[in-house]
Amino acid sequence: MTELLVNLDRRWIFLLMAIAVMIPVVLRKEFPEYPSPLVQAVFDKVESLPPGARVLMPMDYDPGSEPELQPMANALTWHCATKGVKIYYLALWPVGQQMIDNTIAKVLTADFPSYQYGKDYVNLGFKPGNEGVIKVVASNLRELYTTDATGRSLSEFEMTADLTDIRSMDLILNVSAGYPGTKEWVQYAATPLGIPIAGGCTGVQAPLLYPYIPNQLFGLLGAIKGAAEYEAALKEKYPDYGTLVNDKGERVRDPKYTKGIERMGPQLIAHCLIMALIVLGNVIMWRRGGAA
Repeated sequence: MTELLVNLDRRWIFLLMAIAVMIPVVLRKEFPEYPSPLVQAVFDKVESLPPGARVLMPMDYDPGSEPELQPMANALTWHCATKGVKIYYLALWPVGQQMIDNTIAKVLTADFPSYQYGKDYVNLGFKPGNEGVIKVVASNLRELYTTDATGRSLSEFEMTADLTDIRSMDLILNVSAGYPGTKEWVQYAATPLGIPIAGGCTGVQAPLLYPYIPNQLFGLLGAIKGAAEYEAALKEKYPDYGTLVNDKGERVRDPKYTKGIERMGPQLIAHCLIMALIVLGNVIMWRRGGAA
């Protein structure tokens, strides 16, 4: 039996992994999620914001990382809108503006029709320059941003008419897939100006941000796990979160708000399978060594 496992064609392992991932997808199996301290810190901070507070939400990611980061962008936007804060979107990535447009369409336009553009939220769009953009908006935003993403003057909007820099922001929530992203917002804006900042990032980026916790970065949503935990925190506080009312007046599931929890099922099963295979491999090695 040991030799059979040693010589097992690796394609059987690939097939086993495919089945493990497909089972929770087909059965729509979900597992309980509980906010970690870092995720809970972000939730508590947003929850404590009074109506009218200003939140800067840079979205620095692209379609390649959208499956991992869009769930947290949706959840953070929903939470901010529910609290009635003013949201200022901008992007340091060229396609970040597309991610902003998608978030606004899916969340604010679809579920918060009373939220008015220019009064409750604004899209400042993309500007090239990486951390150079951050340095400029920290001192003189109007040097780079005189119009919004559509070309309309910022003077036309209630929430930007008197906006000269980002010092008046009560919170920065950056959703980022890499450079430029959360690290640069910490270094060139949040720390020098004393603005609280939290981030949402991909799994590979999270270890690079841990050194900034808790002094410069008070909270972090790491990968799809962080998104799932934030969704769970919202569901605990707001029982109707993740649902909508259909044409029949029935409250049904709204999948765009539960993508994090949904995607954790396949990931959990896959990780369990990997750990089981590692243990099995070590047992096989031990037995072969003992036989020798």
